[in-house]
Amino acid sequence: MGDGTYRNPVLAADWSDPDVLRVGEDYYLTASSFGRAPGLPLLHSRDLVNWTLVGHALERLEPAAAFAEPRHDRGVWAPSLRHHDGRFWIFWGDPDHGIFQVNAPAVEGPWTAPHLVKSGLGLIDACPLWDEETGEAYLVHALARSRAGVNNRLVGHRMSPDGSKVLDEGRVIVDADLIPGWFTLEGPKLYRQDGWFWILAPAGGVATGWQGAFRSRSFFGPYEERTVLAQGDTDVNGPHQGGWVRTQRGEDWFLHFQQAGAYGRIVHLQPMRWGRDGWPVLGDRGAPVRVHRKPDLPEAPRSRPAADDAFPGGRFGPQWQWTANPGEGWTGPHEGDGLRLRCVRTGRLDDLRTVPHVLTQRLPAGGCAVEVGLRLDGAAAGARAGLVVLGDAYAWTGLERQPDGTVLLTHRFAPATAERERDAAHARPLAGDRVRLRIEVTGDARCRFSYTDPSTGERVALGQEFAATPWRWVGALIGLFAGAPEGAGHAGTGVFSDFRVTS
Repeated sequence: MGDGTYRNPVLAADWSDPDVLRVGEDYYLTASSFGRAPGLPLLHSRDLVNWTLVGHALERLEPAAAFAEPRHDRGVWAPSLRHHDGRFWIFWGDPDHGIFQVNAPAVEGPWTAPHLVKSGLGLIDACPLWDEETGEAYLVHALARSRAGVNNRLVGHRMSPDGSKVLDEGRVIVDADLIPGWFTLEGPKLYRQDGWFWILAPAGGVATGWQGAFRSRSFFGPYEERTVLAQGDTDVNGPHQGGWVRTQRGEDWFLHFQQAGAYGRIVHLQPMRWGRDGWPVLGDRGAPVRVHRKPDLPEAPRSRPAADDAFPGGRFGPQWQWTANPGEGWTGPHEGDGLRLRCVRTGRLDDLRTVPHVLTQRLPAGGCAVEVGLRLDGAAAGARAGLVVLGDAYAWTGLERQPDGTVLLTHRFAPATAERERDAAHARPLAGDRVRLRIEVTGDARCRFSYTDPSTGERVALGQEFAATPWRWVGALIGLFAGAPEGAGHAGTGVFSDFRVTS
C-alpha cells in the first residue's frame, strides 16, 4: 500500500491450495494446477507480499494418456512444497492415481519426472515431513469420498528417507467424524515444532469452512485440535487451506485461499503468533485481516505474476498453460510477428471445454480489460481462432475463414448445460484477416466483448454481457485457441500479438 501495510488478497487470481516455503531469504509458493500443463506453478517472493511466477515443476502430467484430453477438475490437487537434503520437493495427490512427488536441486530445476509414492484411488493433499531430530520421514494425506468412499480423515505413513515410498499400510491419525461439528477435513500440512507434531488442515468446505490446527507428541497421535482461523464478522469466506512459514527474522505468517466465484481461489496473507497456551493464533485473534503491517523483511519492488505477453520471438511466457498435455505441432515456427497457434483439426470445435489445445491463463480478480491482436493466416474453410473466457460456461470472439476465402468476425458462447456453442451475435465480414479483440471484465466477473474495426479504428461492441463461471474447483480462464474442422486442407494458423491485461 506504500505506507508499510499490505492489502489482501496478495495474489488476486486462482492460485488454489497454496503452500509456501522459505530457503534463506527467498520465499517460494506452489499451488494446485489440476489438469493443466505445465503444472505445479512456482512463485518467488522476498517479502511474502509481492510475487513473481518463475516457472513450473511439472512439464507434463502422468500418466500421460490420462491427460491427453482436458480433465479440468483432476490431476494435481493441493501440493506441498518442502526443502530437504539440499533439494526442493513437491508432493501431491492425484485422486485417480495416487500420491506423486518431484524434486530438484534448485527451483529452476531440473525437476525429476513424476514418481508414484503410493498408488490408490482418492488419495489427495499429500505432505511429507523429514524429522531432523530423529531422522525419520513421514507422509500424511487426506481422502476424497468420490473415489475412496470416505473422507474427513487424515492418514499417516512412515516414509523412506529418500521420499520414494511409504513403509507401512498407513493408519488414520485424525478421524474428524469423532470431532463434533467437523466435516470435510482435508489439505493437511505437516510440521515439527517444539517437540510437537503439528498438522494444519482445513475443514468445513471451501466456501464456508475454517482452518484447524492439530498437535501430538507422537506422529501417529492421539491429536488434539483447535480452530485457528474462521470468517467471523469479516467478508473473507472460507479462509483456509494453506501453509505456515517462519521468516529469517523470526516472524510467523500463514498463506491461505478464499473462494471467489469465477475468480477461483485467491490468496491471503495472515499474521501468525503463538499464544501462551502454545497454540497458533492466525489473523486478528482468529479472524482474517484485510489490511495489515507488512512482514518485517527487506523492502521489495511491487510485483505480481505476469499476465501481459508480447510473445517475444514467437514464444509464450510461463503464465500460460494448455488445458491438457500438449501435442506436437500445436505452435508454429517461432517468429517475430507473434505467437502462431496452428489450427488443430478436430471434430469438437463446437465445444472448447473438450479440446486440449486451448492456451490459458488465470482470470485476474477485481476487474480488468484483456486485449490481443489476431491474424488468421493461410487458413482453410472453417478454420477459426480467437480469445475465450473459459469455464463451465464459456464465450469467445475471433475470426473464421469462409469457403470463399473471406473472414468473418465471430462471437459465440455455450451455457453450462449446453453440449455445444451457439451464436452470441451475428457474424460480421471483415476487410482483411486482422483484428484486435477485447474483453472488459467487471469486478463481479461480467464480460463485455468488443473488437476494433481494422478499417475505421472504431471499437465495436459484440453481443450480450456474459457472466464468467468457474469450473468445479477451478476459476475461469482467459484463453487463446486455433482450430479447424476435421478433413480441412492446409488449416493455417492464428497469429496472436501484443496480449495485454490492464486493471
